[in-house]
Order: sequence, then C-alpha cells, then structure tokens
Amino acid sequence: MKKYLKIVLAFALILGLTACGNSNKAAEEKPEAPATENTETGTSNEEKAPVAEVSFEEPVLLTSVGQSADVEMVKSIIDRVGLDFTANNLATSADLGDAKTLILAIGGSSKGLGAAGIDADGELARVQELMDAAKENGVKILALHIGGEARRGELSDKFIKPSFEAADYSIVVKGGDSDGFMEGLAADNGIGIEYIESITDTTTAIENAFAK
Repeated sequence: MKKYLKIVLAFALILGLTACGNSNKAAEEKPEAPATENTETGTSNEEKAPVAEVSFEEPVLLTSVGQSADVEMVKSIIDRVGLDFTANNLATSADLGDAKTLILAIGGSSKGLGAAGIDADGELARVQELMDAAKENGVKILALHIGGEARRGELSDKFIKPSFEAADYSIVVKGGDSDGFMEGLAADNGIGIEYIESITDTTTAIENAFAK
C-alpha cells in the first residue's frame, strides 16, 4: 500500500511540473500586441500617412484665419525674412493674383471678428473659398499656428481643422498643441508639421520653408 501511494505521489508531481513548464512556455510564446489604432487621428501606432516634400515660393499672400492679432506678428516676421508678400486679412480668391504660396495665420478672436464685421461662419466660408481657389490654381498653402495655448479653444479649433485639411505644410508653436489636435490633423492629411518652441522661432522656420 505504501509503495502504491509513493507511485501516485510521484505521478502527481510529474504532472504538476509538466503543467508549470507548459504555462511558462505559453507565456514566453505569447504574441506581441498588434498595432493599435489612434481613434483621434485614424492612424495606427506603426503606420502614419506619408508626408509629401513641399517647396514654397514667392510671391506670397498672407491672410488671417479667425481674425486674431497673430496675423500682425506673422506679417512682421515674413517682412523681416524679406519675402515678397501681400497681406489681406479678408482675402478671397479674387486677391490671389500671381501668388504661389498662401500663408494662413490661424487663430480665432471674437473681438477681431467683430472689428472685421464678420462672424465665425462667414469667416469659415471666406477662408474655404480662398483655399479651394488656391488648390485649383496650384498655390501651396502654409498653415501657421503661433499663438500657443492662449490661441486654442472652441473658436480657434473651428478654424484650425479646415486649414490643416487644406494645407501642404504646417508650423506650430509646441505649447499650442499639448493635446495633439494639430498633430493628428497633420497625420490624417499627410502633411508635415514642424514644432517650434516660441513665436521668435517662426522666423527661422519660415526661412527654411522657402529655402527647400
């Protein structure tokens, strides 16, 4: 009887060790998690939309998208860079002229819209008509968001989305995209996004954009 018990215990021990070994092996062979999709951008964590090479040329038409004071800073910067440009905060397709690049200074301001005598929907319609005409005429579009976190919110975001959907390239002050909203739009639309630390870095970024 004792001999029989020893045999049973030995057999049970062998079964236990085998099960443990199989468990460890299964853990080692567990496949890696597949690439997950970012629900905000629509792209996977391994695949992103390709970014096209863009070369910007003069002359330039600069316009506001949202009528914020940021457009005045952009105007000063591109003047400092020495670009041949025309600035028109209420530009339409009729103002494209011989422009080869359309620069959008994006940032919504309810005060600025009021001073310009236009509401948000009217501004969106104006800008969309202008961007559509630029696309039809082969005019490249450069989207700038330099207002940082202060120039975000429901109003500004309303202008950011269509601008990035139409743009060929974008320059963004990093602090204004802490939520990755613009990064996601750039990825979805296959355009490059260049982050800069502050407004003062816009000068170099624009110089580089027109030097490619």
